[in-house]
Parts: sequence; structure tokens; C-alpha cells
Amino acid sequence: MHPPPPGPLGDCLRDWEELQQDFQSIQETHRLYRLKLEELSKLQAACTSSISRQKKRLQQLSLVLKKCKPSLPSEAAQAAHELESQLKERQGLFFDMEAYLPKKNGLYLSLVLGNVNVTLLSKQAKVTDAAFNFLLVWYYCTLTIRENILISNGSRIKGWWVFHHYVSTFLSGVMLTWPDGLMYQKFRNQFLSFSMYQSFVQFLQYYYQSGCLYRLRALGERHTMDLTVEGFQSWMWRGLTFLLPFLFFGHFWQLFNALTLFQLAQDPQCKEWQVLMCGFPFLLLFLGNFFTTLRVVHQKFHSQRRGSKRD
Repeated sequence: MHPPPPGPLGDCLRDWEELQQDFQSIQETHRLYRLKLEELSKLQAACTSSISRQKKRLQQLSLVLKKCKPSLPSEAAQAAHELESQLKERQGLFFDMEAYLPKKNGLYLSLVLGNVNVTLLSKQAKVTDAAFNFLLVWYYCTLTIRENILISNGSRIKGWWVFHHYVSTFLSGVMLTWPDGLMYQKFRNQFLSFSMYQSFVQFLQYYYQSGCLYRLRALGERHTMDLTVEGFQSWMWRGLTFLLPFLFFGHFWQLFNALTLFQLAQDPQCKEWQVLMCGFPFLLLFLGNFFTTLRVVHQKFHSQRRGSKRD
């Protein structure tokens, strides 16, 4: 090989030679990566298949045990009870294993994300849950501070919406302290799906409220510190009827979250106090949001009827 010519061209050729050597190393690393990735995919498929077979046999064994248990003598009944405990423990272990295996998305995630795999396959990746819950605590804390400042300056925010944010701050704080485990993994996907839907509904609410307030302020009918719409005018009804189905669906999802957590709290393997402490705030949020929304709709419906009669 000829020596590189002097000057800038020689420097470029020497850099190219170094890049060529690095590229060969990268090719080898990538080849190993693809082999390991194929091996990982095969191991994941083998684990998933084996766990499914075992879970199916455990379910069959549990049914047989449940049927024959009442007719067993006392000595055999004790052995059956121990076997039953071992079966439940094994099911919990399988659930922990499945937390690190890819799984199909639920209906909501499939509609939003398609077939994108959202399973976090390492403990380090699960730190993102803590970061998300910390951001929720920070978000609701700043909301409560902001609302109190606005109220002090003449804003007319309904009392429930302020209290709602205090409850949400408490709920997010409890979620932040909930350790990763069997109960948390059972509730995790449902909670994250709910959070995504809630963000979507909050955007719709912002769009509706900001539009109404902008028009009312332009007409000189609202204070500059107002964040929500009091009273009602006929042109608001179209936007509200579009928004209401999304709101009520979100409210009933809060009830579903509460019922799920109460059911998890009755599980013999549930040891975390956070399960019940999250269930009660979700129930309180459902009751407050649902009945406050109903009251607001009732008031605005009657306001519209009174306006129609005056016309």
C-alpha cells in the first residue's frame, strides 16, 4: 500500500483507515447483537409457552382439588390445604416472571399505540414509573398553589375542583411510595392507561374552557382571573355535549380503578398498605367528579331553558 500523500488529503486518508478498522469492529459487535437478540426472542417465546402450559395445568389442578376437598378426611384435608397454598404461591411467582416477558397490549393501548411493545423488561426501566408519579405529585402541587393564588385575586373556582387537586396530590404521593411487586404490576397497566386517557380529557376540557372564557372576556362578562365558566349561554351547549361523554367515561374509569384496588386488597398475597390508600381516593374522586358534573349540567340545562323562554 502506498504511503498517504502529505497535507490535508493524507490526514483524511489516515482518518478513513481508522474509521475502516472501527467499522469492522462495529460489524462484529452488531453480528453478535443480532445473534443474542434472536436467542433472547427464542428464550422469551420458550418461557411464555412454558408458563402458559404450567398455568393451564395449575388451573386444572385447582379445580380438581376444589371439587374433591369437601369429601376428604381431616388428615387429607390438611394436605390439600397446603397444596392449595403452594398453588397460589406458584401463580404469584409466574406473575412476577411474566412482568419481564413481552405481552400483548390491552384494547386501549392497542387502539392508541398499535402493536408497540410497552413492557419494561428490567428493574432499571421500572424507575420511569417513579419518575412519572413524582411528576404527577409536582403537577398537582403546583396546581393547588396556583389556584389558591388565583382565588386570593378574585377567581371563582368551584370548591370541589380545588379539593379534587388536593386528593389527586395525595393519591399521586401514595402511588410514588408503592413498591414494585405483584399487586403493583396487576394495577400498573390499568393505571397508566387511565393516566393517558385523563391527559386526553384534560386537553379537551382546556380547549372547551379556554374557548368559552375567551369569548366571555371579549364580551366583558368575565373577570381576567376566572379559570372556569360560571353561568351558561346557548352557544356553549354544543361544545359541552361533545365533552360530556368523555368526562363521564373518565369518571366511571375512576370507579373501576377503585373497585380493582379494593379487590386486590382482599388478595391473601396483598401486603402493601398503598392498595387501600389508593382505592379510597379513586372512589372519592369518582363521587365528587360525577355528582359535581351532574350538578353543573343540571344548572346549565336550566339556564338554557330560562334563556329560551326569555327569547
